[in-house]
Amino acid sequence: MSKQSMPLTSGWTLHLAGGEAPEGLEGLRGGGVPARVPGCCHGDLLDAGVIEDPYVGRNELDVAWVGRADWRYDTVLPAGPAGFERTDLVFEGLDTVASVTLGGAVLGTTRNMHRAYRFDITGRAREGTPLSVRFTSAYTEAEGLRDTLGPRPNAYPEPFNFIRKMACAFGWDWGPTLVTAGMWRPVRLECWNTARLAQVRPLVTVTGGAGRVEAHLVLERTAAGEDRELRATVEVGGRTAAVTIPAGASTAVAALEVPDPELWWPRGYGDQPLHRCRVVLADPGTDAVLDEWERGIGFRTVELDQSKDGHGTAFTLVVNGTPVFARGVNWIPDDALPSRVTPARYRHRLTQAADAGVNLVRVWGGGVYEDRAFYETCDELGLLVWQDFLFACAAYPEEQPLRGEIEAEARENVVRLMPHPSLALWNGNNENLWGFKDWGWDEELAGDSWGEGYYLGLLPRVVAELDPTRPYSAGSPWSGSWRHHPNDPAHGPSHFWEAWNRRDHSDYLNDVPRFAAEFGWQAPPAYATLREALPGEELSPTSPGMLHHQKAEDGQGKLDRGLAHHFDAPATFDDWHYLTQLNQARAIATGVAHWRSHWPVCAGTVVWQLNDCWPVTSWAAVDGAGRRKPLYHELRRLYADRLLTLQTRDGAPALAVDNQSDERWEGRAHVRRMLADGTVLAEEHVPFAAAPRSVAVLPLRAEVAGITDRHKEFLVADAGDLRDVVLGCPDREFSYPAAELEVEVRPAPDGCAVAVTARSFVRDLLLQADRLDPAAEADQGRMTLLPGETRTITVRGADLTDLDETRVRAALFSVNGARP
Repeated sequence: MSKQSMPLTSGWTLHLAGGEAPEGLEGLRGGGVPARVPGCCHGDLLDAGVIEDPYVGRNELDVAWVGRADWRYDTVLPAGPAGFERTDLVFEGLDTVASVTLGGAVLGTTRNMHRAYRFDITGRAREGTPLSVRFTSAYTEAEGLRDTLGPRPNAYPEPFNFIRKMACAFGWDWGPTLVTAGMWRPVRLECWNTARLAQVRPLVTVTGGAGRVEAHLVLERTAAGEDRELRATVEVGGRTAAVTIPAGASTAVAALEVPDPELWWPRGYGDQPLHRCRVVLADPGTDAVLDEWERGIGFRTVELDQSKDGHGTAFTLVVNGTPVFARGVNWIPDDALPSRVTPARYRHRLTQAADAGVNLVRVWGGGVYEDRAFYETCDELGLLVWQDFLFACAAYPEEQPLRGEIEAEARENVVRLMPHPSLALWNGNNENLWGFKDWGWDEELAGDSWGEGYYLGLLPRVVAELDPTRPYSAGSPWSGSWRHHPNDPAHGPSHFWEAWNRRDHSDYLNDVPRFAAEFGWQAPPAYATLREALPGEELSPTSPGMLHHQKAEDGQGKLDRGLAHHFDAPATFDDWHYLTQLNQARAIATGVAHWRSHWPVCAGTVVWQLNDCWPVTSWAAVDGAGRRKPLYHELRRLYADRLLTLQTRDGAPALAVDNQSDERWEGRAHVRRMLADGTVLAEEHVPFAAAPRSVAVLPLRAEVAGITDRHKEFLVADAGDLRDVVLGCPDREFSYPAAELEVEVRPAPDGCAVAVTARSFVRDLLLQADRLDPAAEADQGRMTLLPGETRTITVRGADLTDLDETRVRAALFSVNGARP
């Protein structure tokens, strides 16, 4: 092939190029330290032992100077291949304000983390030539532009809205302030002849059962290649189409049809067949292959139903003509130092999501457009991707130079991501339309630009031009027009934060939204994660390290007020830790089960959030060390195809039989009104039948549903291995018996099995496996046992050969005190 790439990953050093360094570190201006590429300055300084791990203790504060400094990366070019007309220096990602110098001459400057850069260095790519990339502090750029354009409202005190950089690098209510710099994506030399494929944009459609691929190509030519007639060939599914590109032309379109292709479906709706799409650029005069491009594509249609009806304005994703209930999670960058997120880590985290029943992942607008590996994994797992453009919680100036950067960024990333069948929706921003309406921005802005022109003008035009096969929504939340409040639950996607911030999770029951795109409840990470992040600290909810690893405004106060609605004040840190994690799981269960039961009026729930970027008390289901919190296991129950819950209709308890599978679900549910000692006061066997993708809500007999003594009675509904339990009052008012358990530990493949038998009513029993060993994981979350019932919990991931009953009991928790 007339093209060759050479990665530039070794031989780099990092130097302090400007700004102040702590005493004793001035030597960084000279000798520097070895550097990783891809990487960032924080990672290199950490590897060299210059700084302590910012994720441990309060070290984050001690490394704040790193983000205020300027940094320079130096290397020399290796010997490159000979015989090529053109040599390019390619940076897939520079974070963020950079000047690139080769042999002392400036090649160019950059100011956008979310773009790739290419410099022609033909004739200058000689072995041993010095190459330097100098990064100016993102603070310098952002604060300077803020001074020039004037301030804009912002949910946080940092100036992230004045620079095209990962916003959450400046800190968020779940993330540290680590303002990175560096080559965060790969760097390479690329040598080529005649022409290369500068852009490939395959429009994939399905009409009348036939698939069509329309490949829009953009070429770049060398001077010698300008007068060459070229040929481009597109291959998909055994079909081939070729197009001749006249001399001097830089664009072409090649189209082909694939009859009756297997369709790509979201997880739970069908399979995910991927078809290899290969584009070959060749010189017909010499038969030389000049360039190739290859991706896995999927044939499917995706639409956004926003029709008006008696409930308001719908917001339903429709794939291959089938309305989909979105069982979603919000995704943030998986590491505060994003260059550390590998393809294997993407696969592990997204597999965790898929295993929990998730079928949609929303890439939130304060992070990054993720790596190709992220989207390819979603393609394979059937995870729909809702992709935000990168705007979050702030007013963004529409003046230059930001406007030009934003258009270039949008165009590049739409083209980069649109081949992926998992990508289902482009979204203009996170909470900015809502912010303008409700957060006092209008008055503060006094007519200054704030981003509306991006969300309602520029971005929809870019999507319509480059990716017309997918829907675009202006924001989340957004009601579809200014005729309605931006966060009106009856119109479009809504965010629900009043419950967490000011009320109780029972507040979720007051609305039936068309689409719940954000809602969440905090909890601390796993106990082992806290011990690793806060070594030696005596843990308490208000210990210094715990407070530092809690970034939400009054976060610990909100946790405690949330507990107070349901529980007495915990006596110990261990009880507080268990109850806050339990309350998080219960809160999400309240919202998801209620909203799911109102399908198809409510067409989706997207929990805030799946993952964390460091060890922190947050809304995540998987903590910063990758450990699954009880919420994760609860999601697995809530997002299963079949869900059985006790709901309220017309003021009375009812049984919701929610069937999101493609098969009819029939059976009999056993519903009992009971006392805590196991006495059954009333019961009925309720026959049910739920069609595929439907919900059956069934009334209960009054004598079963009507709790008479709210402090002693509860309802339990069972169908197969599904169960829901509802008390007649808050836990703190319920007359719980002491928890009595029998525990048996026996070996199991790759771990052990813990059989727990209840001799009394045991509410929300939880085994915190990481207390047995930091590497241990339990296969189940919270469970409620009736007297005489036995459940077996399997624990894997660690050497547990010496595990005994005493150790297990110390890791068992329940509302009514299962520990000795």
